[in-house]
Amino acid sequence: MPVAEEIKNTPNGTQDTDPEASEAEIQKLSNAERKKLKKAEKAAKRAQEKPQTASGQSAEIAAQGQQGKKNSTKQGASAAQEKKSQEKKQVVPQQPLKPLPVRQVQKPEKAIAEQPPKEVKKVALFGHLYGQSHRTTLAGASKDVHPAVLALGLQMSNYVICGSSARCVGTLLAFKRVIQSYVTPPGTSLPRNLTAHLSPQIEYLTSCRPMSASMGNAIRWLKLEINDVDIETPEERAKTDLCEAIDNFIRERITVADQVITSTAVNKIRDGDVILTFAKSHVVQQTLIKAYRQGVRFRVIIVDSRPLFEGKNLAKALADVGIEVQYSFTHALAHFTKDATKVFLGAHSMLSNGRLYSRIGTAIVAMMAKEADVPVIVCCESVKFTDRVALDSIVINEVVPPDELTLKHEKFSPLNGWKDVPSLQLLDLMYDVTPAEYITLVITEHGSLPPSSVPSIHRLSTNT
Repeated sequence: MPVAEEIKNTPNGTQDTDPEASEAEIQKLSNAERKKLKKAEKAAKRAQEKPQTASGQSAEIAAQGQQGKKNSTKQGASAAQEKKSQEKKQVVPQQPLKPLPVRQVQKPEKAIAEQPPKEVKKVALFGHLYGQSHRTTLAGASKDVHPAVLALGLQMSNYVICGSSARCVGTLLAFKRVIQSYVTPPGTSLPRNLTAHLSPQIEYLTSCRPMSASMGNAIRWLKLEINDVDIETPEERAKTDLCEAIDNFIRERITVADQVITSTAVNKIRDGDVILTFAKSHVVQQTLIKAYRQGVRFRVIIVDSRPLFEGKNLAKALADVGIEVQYSFTHALAHFTKDATKVFLGAHSMLSNGRLYSRIGTAIVAMMAKEADVPVIVCCESVKFTDRVALDSIVINEVVPPDELTLKHEKFSPLNGWKDVPSLQLLDLMYDVTPAEYITLVITEHGSLPPSSVPSIHRLSTNT
């Protein structure tokens, strides 16, 4: 019988032979028999461990059962005591807790989708002009701006000072007060610092209304005068010289120029003439009054337009003198043009290509006069000449706030509430461009000349 079978037959799977003999017998066995022997030994060990673990688990279960009984008895006693104490106490009814309100958060996408987009009340063709600032209050003004300049800016933005010549004179007089109150900081000189001191003044005026051609020419001239001041000149003497130069500029380029233009234009008016003019021009007004005082009898037709109604002031001034005046709006222009013998127009500026840049409506008046073979005479000072070129009134212009078109004094104006009317946009432009072929003559302080000679006069006036 093999050795493995003898080992199995022995009690508890142990060998009765000595260890040396068993080792010798194991070495004689083959590999398969050795594996069987090892398996048998492992099985014997497992059989011995099973009864031990079973007895241990049963003991633990018994201990847990006893502990559970003890805990249950304790819990029962404590529960009985709690019931007795609750019976002794008065029972207070408790109100049920209200659930907390839940905030309903609206989704932003739905809210945005429900709101219709606001209509942009701007004309797309003139969208580049809406960026112009139109300040109507002192809010946000720089602390370096002089009080005289602050007042001037508000007057210009509210159209109290409206004409190109009036704005130029007002600007120079305000700058004169700025120069008088100027004090040169230590470490600098007047020619270098005064120009920088004028920059915030100019920026403020530009924010109130776009700068006119006459204002631009006057400011450039003033800066050149400041740069020509000698550094060694005492400050008070330099300020006095600059103030005198400003007075001379106003007198020579505007006051005396208007007188020369008036004297030349008076010779164009004859007895029995019917003079047609548009809006209001200071030079044209002085020309008509001077001609009437010289004994020339004529009739004046004033064509006006909204929103400024400047022609009303001209009509009142002429009527006070005794001149016969007819007042109408542009819708009757074709009717009055048939009776006119001459057309006198003012100018905001004369462009380098000979075109007239003036109050909107001037171009249609000149065109109707040209069709009726009526001469068109423009009275303009050389300070209003510019080297800019414009072919139309779209690229260069000024947009007036559209609310100016509404008749605020009328309760039932058709334009009241125009912002709430869908697909309705209001456009109020300040100027238009009149082609040179509609202009017969331009009268300046340098004489009468055709529109094509404007660039030559501009170079002559700037060089001198």
